[in-house]
Amino acid sequence: MSSRALPASAPAAQAVAASGVHAFLDALEAAPGIEPHSLMILRHDHVVASGWWAPYSPQRVHLLYSLSKSFTATAAAFAVAEGLIRLDDPVISYFPEFEADITDPRSRAMLVRHVASMAAGHEDEALDGARALDPEELVRGFLLLPPDHEPGTVFAYSQPTTYTLGAIIQRVTGQSLTEYLRPRLLDPLGIGEVAWTRDRAGRELGFSGLHAATDAIARLGQLYLRDGVWEGERVLPEGWAAEATRVHIANADGTPEGELSDWQQGYGLQFWRSRHGYRGDGAYGQFCLVLPEYDAVVAMTSQSEDMPGILNLVWEHLLPAFGPEPLPGRQEEDAALAERLARLALPPAPGKPAPPEREQSWSGVEFVPDEVVRANVPSETRVLVSATGSGWRVTLVEDGHRLELPLGQGDWAVVEEPVPVAVSGGWADAETLVVEVAFLETPHHLVVSCSLTDRTFTARWRTQPLQPARLRSMRAPRGSV
Repeated sequence: MSSRALPASAPAAQAVAASGVHAFLDALEAAPGIEPHSLMILRHDHVVASGWWAPYSPQRVHLLYSLSKSFTATAAAFAVAEGLIRLDDPVISYFPEFEADITDPRSRAMLVRHVASMAAGHEDEALDGARALDPEELVRGFLLLPPDHEPGTVFAYSQPTTYTLGAIIQRVTGQSLTEYLRPRLLDPLGIGEVAWTRDRAGRELGFSGLHAATDAIARLGQLYLRDGVWEGERVLPEGWAAEATRVHIANADGTPEGELSDWQQGYGLQFWRSRHGYRGDGAYGQFCLVLPEYDAVVAMTSQSEDMPGILNLVWEHLLPAFGPEPLPGRQEEDAALAERLARLALPPAPGKPAPPEREQSWSGVEFVPDEVVRANVPSETRVLVSATGSGWRVTLVEDGHRLELPLGQGDWAVVEEPVPVAVSGGWADAETLVVEVAFLETPHHLVVSCSLTDRTFTARWRTQPLQPARLRSMRAPRGSV
């Protein structure tokens, strides 16, 4: 969380109808496929609404997935301005050690601007193909994968393009992305802790893996809304915001104009064009939505596989709430909205107290995997259930590492170490214990169900983590700048 709070205002003073924000919150909370974690709405340079659904909180960093790409593009802005890279340089010119290996003329013709705009010439996502060609050096694997078309002619959303852009920046600066961004972007904007996942080569991923607070998302959006100026000082090079957010490559795939989705409006330099404004976004509902027409920014984190649905709710409920003039006499409405935002909370997982007649049977039991439906949790994982003086504890044992979880019943119990989690749940019946574990620095929840009858457990992710990870690594990688 930043040490310098963003300016705040009552919604009505910035011509925002509290009723529209209420309607948006109602719709988010009613949608079966959307679990909101945080929301910040800025209008006319002021935060007019902000809230976190407990157990999530303002100071907590959150995995942004592909919203990381927009921060990588911002690093590129500084590198271009400092003369360290040029958008019209061939990518291969930054990796002379691969010169002899890369013989395909399309790969050799690929420019920095092509990887920055998802226009490298491949028809599809290239991540698996690049990793297959070189598991240790993704840039080399990517350049070894011949493009299907001339670079700059087709769009394909592909992780190695952004990875390559980030690798170029890290190579020419001699720093990680976060180290490079700290004095140029993060400190000038007052952004506090961030942490970025690295790969086996030691590079920060660039295309994903950034953990940052919602406040950081809002500040990035506000910087772009103001054409790179922050508190009267130019931070981004003049013209970069417009250049990065205009259409560089079309991605409509022949869809009639009137039927284009928010993912078919054209792509910029690591920013999507939307039906309204433009955005950076990440898997499962991480959004930095910039709305120049409305002089507004919407920053949001969530757990959802229905990202189009979230944007549809913004268009339906929030846009009509943005008016042209301040709204006098709305103090009570604004106060009611502020009160609601202050008490947002996710409902805890349902569950009954331990059945009295079976308490002794449950305490001290070890459960082994049954048909475990989840990713990246090895088969040797065990679950221990034990009674404590103050309640019940569920321990997940993975590769010998223990994750001890107090069972929150009727509420979320929060644990910070070794992994920040919130836990809730209880007994579905005398023979079944169901526990939900929210990994608070990610969008993800793990649901563990223990059967006393056969002493087995099953586990499943509500949303699947996109990168392989042990449970103990489902957190921000501390030690980053």
